Amino acid sequence: MSTPSLLTLHAAVSGGGSLLAATLELDYPNKPGALRGVSFDIEAGEIVGLIGESGSGKSSVAMCLMRLLRARGTRLRGSIRFDGRDLLASSEREMRRIRGRDIGLVLQSPLASLNPMLRVGAQMAEAWRAHRSTSNEQMRGEIARAMEMVSLPSTDEFLRRYPRQLSVGLAQRVLIAMAILHRPKLLIADEPTSALDVITSAEILKLFARLNRELGMAILFISHDLLSVAALCHRVAIMKSGELVECAPAARIFAAPAHPYTRELVAALPRMPGAPDQLPVSSTNLSTAIEKMAGLP
Repeated sequence: MSTPSLLTLHAAVSGGGSLLAATLELDYPNKPGALRGVSFDIEAGEIVGLIGESGSGKSSVAMCLMRLLRARGTRLRGSIRFDGRDLLASSEREMRRIRGRDIGLVLQSPLASLNPMLRVGAQMAEAWRAHRSTSNEQMRGEIARAMEMVSLPSTDEFLRRYPRQLSVGLAQRVLIAMAILHRPKLLIADEPTSALDVITSAEILKLFARLNRELGMAILFISHDLLSVAALCHRVAIMKSGELVECAPAARIFAAPAHPYTRELVAALPRMPGAPDQLPVSSTNLSTAIEKMAGLP
């Protein structure tokens, strides 16, 4: 049975042009076929969730899109078209201009991703100067706006903190602020809530939803948590063993999963006490369920 294409599946949902369209084949030296025929697209302003168990290849997708595969003997084939550009044909110098400016990246371990030797403000300034040459006053203004967007203070006291002086949740918000500093068209979030407690995770999900709504930023949200992805994303794509096995709007994934693996994932989800086995599913009641599970009002 052939693997469905996200591009084909999405055509029934939206008729617009794609911000990103990719077809990926990836071989690692010790793992040939790490990605096999993974085809997907993302519209401008759309949130697509990528779900999969550990080792399914979902984080490899992120590394492919960012062209950050460094291991000797790694082979990436296919195509990556982003905003009219062919990323596979782009030089490393061109990719350095694209990373951070046009495509932002948020990783799953915020304290490990931040430089422990640099203060928060210094790291934000480095992220700004990597792509912009402006006055210090303008830079400080842009940093303050990014911090405000993620509900962080831009006071001297906070910006002078080292990462070790931050909670995991605050560190993740700093990473997100750095990733959106240049208002990228696409934000790739790779397991951004995996190191967080359930309440902080729910707050970060709401933050991503607000950034998408207010900035019109497309987001590829990678996770192993189907409920969180369904509450946030317009579409959900399911990966297993290096292949894309299903993609559909979130409500359809829950109401009528087509692939056996997707049905297993849905069947394994916790049920609210007293709830029937089958419930009508919508993005609204999915979001409500997430908030109740997180203990939010």
